[in-house]
Amino acid sequence: MNREQMIDKVKAEMPERRWLHTQGVMETSVILASRFGEDPVRAELAAILHDVAKYWKVERMEQVIRDQALPSILLQYDKELWHAPVGAWVAEHEYGVTDAEVLDAIRYHTSGRRGMSKLEKIVCLADYMEPGRDFPGVSNIRELSEQDLNQALVAGFNSTISFLLEKGKRIFPLTIEARNGLLE
Repeated sequence: MNREQMIDKVKAEMPERRWLHTQGVMETSVILASRFGEDPVRAELAAILHDVAKYWKVERMEQVIRDQALPSILLQYDKELWHAPVGAWVAEHEYGVTDAEVLDAIRYHTSGRRGMSKLEKIVCLADYMEPGRDFPGVSNIRELSEQDLNQALVAGFNSTISFLLEKGKRIFPLTIEARNGLLE
């Protein structure tokens, strides 16, 4: 499947506003990859597919998690996390992506994890700060991303953790581990 076919297929999986977000993540991933010495083509590929399963029905995502033996701990946490590992599975099995780092960038773009590759960091950060994002602290994340990938990502995780605490929600363990790992 070529890039244009992939884009058409992914675009059909989501509403227009989410496709605009995906385009923003694509553009931002390419910029960050160039800035921090990563392959922009791989960054864009992960960005194209990062939200491919975002608008699937919850039952469909749950079925993939169960049937494909994805980490069952996901089912104990917010459903907003599910589309990332499901999306990585879809990227591999329906879109033919074989690059393990690209798949991991899709898999961990919502939660992060300890020991993230540069590509994983770039896609996760691009998802936080693409031009369409508007939340308290996003301009600080964008400023930090001009100089330091890790500091910008820590600021992103801080924002997510603060938001979840304010809402009284549970925090996925990989997010805490990702943040702590970046601080170490």
